[in-house]
Amino acid sequence: MDIVYIRDLRIETIIGIYDWEREVKQTISLDLEMAHDIRRAAETDDIEHALNYKSIAKRLIAFIEASEFLLVERMAEEIARIVHEEFSVPWLKLRVSKPGALRYSQDVGIIIERGERT
Repeated sequence: MDIVYIRDLRIETIIGIYDWEREVKQTISLDLEMAHDIRRAAETDDIEHALNYKSIAKRLIAFIEASEFLLVERMAEEIARIVHEEFSVPWLKLRVSKPGALRYSQDVGIIIERGERT
């Protein structure tokens, strides 16, 4: 299985359950690993056969900036759904974190895997 990845994609959004979190944008960070057979793109040197990580990043940035989720868990599930359905990714591993959300910690968050490894 080949992996295309995006690391530490930082996006400002409303996220959280506390009143103050509903009033101020916070930074979330995404790490995304996506299964994609890269052989055809490598053979042809043609972007049409590649998993276009720029398109995925732009889609996720627009989606997350416009969102106002309460829980990181819900955000992660929606991100996974978008990547799976809109970009035909059969398997993905996603890390969503909130830097600075917990005192004395660099960040907190979740890691999910969805789909089947090929």
